[in-house]
Amino acid sequence: MDTLQNMRVFVRVVDAGSFTLAAQQMELTTAHVSRAVADLERHLRTRLLNRTTRRLALTEAGERYLLRCQQIMSYVEEAEAEASAAYVKPSGRLRIHAMTSFGQRYVIPAISNYRKRYPDVTIELTLAQRIPDMLEEGYDVSLVLARELPDSGLIFRQLGVTYSMLCASPAYLDKYGAPQKPADLLNHACLQLVSPVSPLDEWVIEGVDGTSTIGVKSHFQVNVAEAMLVAIREGMGIGVLPIYSAVDPLRAGTIARVLPQHRMQQMGVYALYPSRQYLDAKISTWVDWMHESVDKALQEDHLALERIGSLREELAGVATAQDGMS
Repeated sequence: MDTLQNMRVFVRVVDAGSFTLAAQQMELTTAHVSRAVADLERHLRTRLLNRTTRRLALTEAGERYLLRCQQIMSYVEEAEAEASAAYVKPSGRLRIHAMTSFGQRYVIPAISNYRKRYPDVTIELTLAQRIPDMLEEGYDVSLVLARELPDSGLIFRQLGVTYSMLCASPAYLDKYGAPQKPADLLNHACLQLVSPVSPLDEWVIEGVDGTSTIGVKSHFQVNVAEAMLVAIREGMGIGVLPIYSAVDPLRAGTIARVLPQHRMQQMGVYALYPSRQYLDAKISTWVDWMHESVDKALQEDHLALERIGSLREELAGVATAQDGMS
């Protein structure tokens, strides 16, 4: 027996004043409506309505039960409206996972602007260098970088593309010299940035002459780009940095790019979420927001890197000309 549906029928019968009229309003047969009320009375083991050929009258138990049914129907309608509104209006808690350095560079500024637009959404952000089990850990969206995504059954949307590069401190390069080709890295101290989406023991380096795979035996490993940046600035060796961690110190001159005509293998930036059907408004608006803001921010950082490279080449050309004149 569908108790909730039978309660709806009972309330409609009382409001309409007849089984026939209630059946018409609910697009049911009169027999179905009569049976629903009878099933409810049988379930409760009490009479709710006194019936005559001309009118219906609530019993004392029926009056009390009607009041409870009306309250329950009100709660149900409120819950349905609230759930339906979640599909239309962004509100409630949004649980986001993002990889650490990427999250600090792009996600937190995006959250700040998103909440100005959607103040009814509260954000719970977790930064971690891993791809989480979203269903087990209860995340609404995970923002990850990967060469390719594992077959997880999750829905994904690509937000942009990025890559990493090799960097060292000017002091390290002055002391040990700058590699001229990927194979020269075998003669240098290599610092390994540990990533859940990149192999630990090799660097895949792309250049104008193709792709090189260099086996890496590192004396130092760390899993966060900001920590790798400190190690590079300290002159510990040559390490990998993503664009978003390297562009500002490159601009400031505290680190230098190694093998500037080469880069590490390109990665996609993805938003992962559990389902496309009946997607909560806060999830759909957040993914749309990130698609727009991340793509723009990545392009700005890529353009800034190109400008830095052009400026370095101009300065090197000036220095060479001056040396030739002296």
